[in-house]
Amino acid sequence: MFIKLFLIALPVFIAIDIVWLAFVAKKFYNRQIGYLMRPDVNWYAAVIFYLLFISGLVVFVITPAVEKHSLTHTLFYGALFGLVTYATYDLTNLATLKEWPILVTVVDLVWGMVLSASISVITYLIASKVIK
Repeated sequence: MFIKLFLIALPVFIAIDIVWLAFVAKKFYNRQIGYLMRPDVNWYAAVIFYLLFISGLVVFVITPAVEKHSLTHTLFYGALFGLVTYATYDLTNLATLKEWPILVTVVDLVWGMVLSASISVITYLIASKVIK
């Protein structure tokens, strides 16, 4: 079941995150941390993150939710997974980097929750229709 759920979740994640990064938050991140940003994306690192993040969502959130047949579980644990994973990055940066904006941390924590909950719920809903 892991592979099926992973293959559903991955394009959902990519679609949502591209909209966020390319259209919704691009100017925000450039204003807040543009001085830290690379001129080009390190695609190897990005792909590894995407694969690990989706694997974590599938293992820790989506599979248990599908097994329990619980949309509520999906939503709650999806949001919690996003909070924990994004907090790991942002709170570490806030603790260790000079001039790391607290606003970026707050926005990222909320975004992590929304992103993870959305991916989890959409994947759960699709899976409940196509995986028997």
